[in-house]
Amino acid sequence: MTDEEKRAQNERAKEYDASQIQVLEGLEAVRKRPGMYIGSTTEQGLHHLVWEIVDNGIDEALAGFANKIDVVVEKDNSITITDNGRGIPVDLQKKTGKSALETVFTILHAGGKFGGGGYKVSGGLHGVGASVVNALSTDLEATVVRNGKRYYIEFEKGRVKSPIKEIGDAPEELHGTKVHFRPDPDIFTETTTYNLKTLTTRIRELAFLNKGLQISIRDNRLEESSEEAFHYEGGIKHYVDYLDEERTPIFEDPIYVEGIESDIMVEVALQYTNDYHSTLMTFTNNIHTYEGGTHEEGFKRALTRIINNYARRNNLLKENDPNLTGEDVREGITAVVSVKHPDPQFEGQTKTKLGNSDARVATDHVFAEKLNQFMDENPKVAKQIVEKGSLASKAREAAKRAREVTRKKSGLEINNLPGKLANNTSKDPEISELFIVEGDSAGGSAKQGRSRLTQAILPIRGKILNVEKATMDKILANEEIRSLFTAMGTGFGAEFDIEKVNYHKLIIMTDADVDGAHIQILLLTLIYNYMRPLIDAGYVYIAKPPLYRVRQGKMQKYIDSDEELDDFLKDLPASPKPGIQRYKGLGEMDAEQLWETTMDPENRRLLRVNADEASSANEVFQMLMGDKVSPRRKFIEDNAKFVEDLDI
Repeated sequence: MTDEEKRAQNERAKEYDASQIQVLEGLEAVRKRPGMYIGSTTEQGLHHLVWEIVDNGIDEALAGFANKIDVVVEKDNSITITDNGRGIPVDLQKKTGKSALETVFTILHAGGKFGGGGYKVSGGLHGVGASVVNALSTDLEATVVRNGKRYYIEFEKGRVKSPIKEIGDAPEELHGTKVHFRPDPDIFTETTTYNLKTLTTRIRELAFLNKGLQISIRDNRLEESSEEAFHYEGGIKHYVDYLDEERTPIFEDPIYVEGIESDIMVEVALQYTNDYHSTLMTFTNNIHTYEGGTHEEGFKRALTRIINNYARRNNLLKENDPNLTGEDVREGITAVVSVKHPDPQFEGQTKTKLGNSDARVATDHVFAEKLNQFMDENPKVAKQIVEKGSLASKAREAAKRAREVTRKKSGLEINNLPGKLANNTSKDPEISELFIVEGDSAGGSAKQGRSRLTQAILPIRGKILNVEKATMDKILANEEIRSLFTAMGTGFGAEFDIEKVNYHKLIIMTDADVDGAHIQILLLTLIYNYMRPLIDAGYVYIAKPPLYRVRQGKMQKYIDSDEELDDFLKDLPASPKPGIQRYKGLGEMDAEQLWETTMDPENRRLLRVNADEASSANEVFQMLMGDKVSPRRKFIEDNAKFVEDLDI
């Protein structure tokens, strides 16, 4: 650094004083940096506002004071949420000098969840509460009914517009809170339109996770208002039944256990099916812990131990037989593990991995004791479980040789396989991308047009094996799948290790037609079942190649659909006549076209695969790729477009 640069730096340092420290009053900080509080201002963040208010009602239910929550999407996409809990207190909060109702909606981290004795257990991941919803809404109204009175307060962009006031009497037996808010379009610039499916899926899930609680969702935007109410006295036991709707269980009713240890409430429900794949969903305080955590570890440890102990005691495993592994006893299982923890600590890539060690111990002890008792009291079912694990063990041994072959293949040797990996030169996973390309022709163009530093190409021929219908030995016998496993470097299934990943972008690039969509589904089914952490980490993408290219003189434009093409052609001058090329497949593009439309980071469009709604994703995979024909037929009937009265 020169003397002149040093002097300039010193001057800038002197100018940095208290006047440059910005103090944001009240909820201004939330409006300034909303992503810090709700994750994002996309559609996901928009829906998060609903969950923050719903969580308050669920906290009342967990405390035993509420059994009903109603969610309404109004015609203008505002939201009304009503619960029949105790009603937010309206008396003076001494520390703030304001009513408790105003405090809850205007002060960050104010409420009964923060050690004030209001709730032993509270739902929600972020716990930012009603104040953040208020800050990110153009207007918010809250009505409280308690102690025979009705109270009302109104806010505008987080500030009090109409102070709290008593607005009338109410029957003594009536109590609860109603909140109506309108998301601020200045904050949610992408969309302020709520997705009914997203709302319904989560509300159904919350009803499963809180047995006895009724939650309804009504959409007033439709010409005829639609309403669904969810109420499950069996809780997560009914959740397992729901997840297994299109599977064949091997015994009549799911196993259900519950208990409390160290103030941690533990619930487990499980069923075995005639499927090869397992579905294990874990929750902490109603939050789906996609990355698992200590409660999942406790469940797995207890399941493996108790089944092996039972098999030994009852001579279902001989003296010289090896123990069943965790992978063996979980084959074909559908399980939901839900814990309610007074002080959950989250970690992991998406902050949805439970880290409390006491949750591991509590889940292990509660589940092990009750499962052991269940197996002793139900020997027929217990024998079915052990036999299921034994069959899985034999299949695992049959797959062992194929797995060893896969492990021995190096990244260079894979070039000799049908997959023909063309690797990139960089060894930095953060900038490396692996394109799975449909067809050798498109693969050749992709290899020529790619950036060799960052982009690797793995062509695949046609449709890969449907892993929903295959055992592990058949899966590993498939060269296309082995090529993908080896190229990624992570392993698969129980041995998957995301720290070893070779590429931070795995991009599925198929033709823009029905066959291309089918190949996408097959690949996503494979990744979802055997490399799921790639999805959770946000490493899996789908490329969007164009359907048309339009040229007129020097002008050139790529078009995605027939509708977009019609609209675009309307605005073009009549002369010269535009040239239109329809791409039937990626193979029709030369290297330059494929690069500029689908591979160039400056121009390409990628869809990131998101598995937030894991149960819904799994349901779709099983419906489209599973053994049962009837749900697939119904899906086709509901979604196919028929051309009637076609006169040829």
